[in-house]
Amino acid sequence: MTKRWRGLSLGLIAFAIVLAPLPSRAAIFDATQSPLDSLQLQLATAAIHAPGHVGIAIEDLATGMTSGINASESLPAASTIKIPVMVEVFKQMEAGTLGLNTIVHLQARDKDYGWGDLADARLGTVRSIKALLWAMITQSDNTATNMLIRMVGRGHINATMSDLGLQRTHLTDDIRSETNAIRYALRTSPKDMVTLLDAIARDRLVDSWSSEQMLAILTGQTHNSLLPMLLPKDVKIAHKTGSLHDTLNDVGIVYHDDEPYVIAVMTTELPSLGVGRSFIRKVSRIAYDQLGRFTAWREERGIAAFSPRKPAPIAQALAPDEAMWNSAPAKMLDIPPPAAAAEDALEPAH
Repeated sequence: MTKRWRGLSLGLIAFAIVLAPLPSRAAIFDATQSPLDSLQLQLATAAIHAPGHVGIAIEDLATGMTSGINASESLPAASTIKIPVMVEVFKQMEAGTLGLNTIVHLQARDKDYGWGDLADARLGTVRSIKALLWAMITQSDNTATNMLIRMVGRGHINATMSDLGLQRTHLTDDIRSETNAIRYALRTSPKDMVTLLDAIARDRLVDSWSSEQMLAILTGQTHNSLLPMLLPKDVKIAHKTGSLHDTLNDVGIVYHDDEPYVIAVMTTELPSLGVGRSFIRKVSRIAYDQLGRFTAWREERGIAAFSPRKPAPIAQALAPDEAMWNSAPAKMLDIPPPAAAAEDALEPAH
């Protein structure tokens, strides 16, 4: 039995439905058939024909019901690891050890040339925490990420992920895209990514304000050629991509008619990034269509919608909150959103 078939078999066996607390659960759900059976079947079919090795996790936020393939498997995180880095930054801001105006100086050890403009900046260049957060997530700047990792500490990031119950997420090095060791240094799983994004969507990660700001940053993503590509253009998606040699990932919150779901699609051992793009786009469209049908199923049974906080307009991302967040009384730096990247500008090591 090949590695891919073993993984797929385990994924199907391990598939589970998790329900958020609901009144009269037994009366609502037919125990003989899952409402997401069609989604699970289509995911399994797609995975059978997938290039390389894949992991998928999808959660309907209104019910907490989940579906997936190899959802708990440890896979190369690539730049999706930047979400845990962002979480730790906000945690330390909440603790008062950092502020959005805190200035960070670029050091030689921070530079990574895989992706991002900061790698070409001169040593000693200064950026605020706010600017680095924006560059790390929306532009996937590796050097900005390394500057933030240095500030908060890899050990603290790993400890926070462990405290949150994430079993597969860890960093054993900074982002060093020129070496193959990055495949093993940055790890996560689709389930772990869905767990983090679920907490952000519910305003529960660090605190409500932090979750709102993280959601706004993720909504500002400029690499939009994966999960969003085959969806209607007006659908809001808060997400983070990742690309590394033979690995392509995208994880995010999709606002389907204002009823969001969380999705993480991870691929590795790809013969080319092109086939990985096609796979992620296909899975994203399957999830969008099937969860739209599931929404109608819920409404017929009187199950309440999620009623999420909508993502803040991008211009309001990281708006000043001096009473809580600024460690100094200076006015916050006014960092404009970056220019949009080309639709298919995904390259290795970002």
